[in-house]
Formats: sequence, structure tokens, C-alpha cells
Amino acid sequence: MINPTPRYFRKPNKKIIRKTYENKSNHICFGDIGLQALTFGFLTVKQIEAVRRTITSRLKRKVKIWIRAYPDYPRTAKPKEVRMGRGKGNVSKWVCYVKPGRILFEVKSREKLTMKDALQFSKRKIPFTTQVIQRVILL
Repeated sequence: MINPTPRYFRKPNKKIIRKTYENKSNHICFGDIGLQALTFGFLTVKQIEAVRRTITSRLKRKVKIWIRAYPDYPRTAKPKEVRMGRGKGNVSKWVCYVKPGRILFEVKSREKLTMKDALQFSKRKIPFTTQVIQRVILL
């Protein structure tokens, strides 16, 4: 599992996602095939780990994986059956906010067809719509 780095402020204010597209990590840098987000949402640490496990098990560990979605934002929650007030709840999970166009995972291997099938299968583990894209090679 991915462990986020310690922070100075444990419980930041709620993050507002602007309704724009991703403009930094929207192209494949390292691998040959990637998984790109098409809608807004957030990924938890467990979901990232589930996708990583499915890709490695489908490709029989003969693949290099880059995880480009890093859970850097803490989500807080109060326990069940607790009355209102008395401050903010404890950190319950770490998430990665995702905008449309962001590359979440990249894969590099020799078998192109099995890589595409593994990413198609791992799309089910993500709670928002994604697509499989390939690197464009310019000559």
C-alpha cells in the first residue's frame, strides 16, 4: 500500500475541484499504454492497490508499472452515532483527486495485447469512467 508523506497540518480544509481538465499529467511519459480518467472523482489508497494487483497478476509480473495517482489529500470522518459539534473528525482515508484527462497508471511490456486486456480488466476497480490510451510515436 502507498503511504503518504507526513504533513504539517493533518486536517486541511475541504478541497474544491475546479471544473477544468487536467493540463499537467495528461500524456504518457514513461510507459507504452496508460489508463486515463474521463470524469471527475477521487481514488483511495485501497483502489490504487487493487488496480496495481490486478495489472501485476494479469501480466504475470513481467511488466513495469508507473502509478501516477498519488494519494496526497486526507479525508476526515466522524465516528457513527456521534452528536454534532465538538470539532472535525479524525483522518479516515487518503485520496487522490482526479480531473478528466489525467493519466492514472502507465504500463510497459513486450506483449501489447495482454497489456491492453489487463488495463481493460482493471477499469472495473475504479469508481469513475476511464479509457485505455497508447503512446503516440512521432516519426
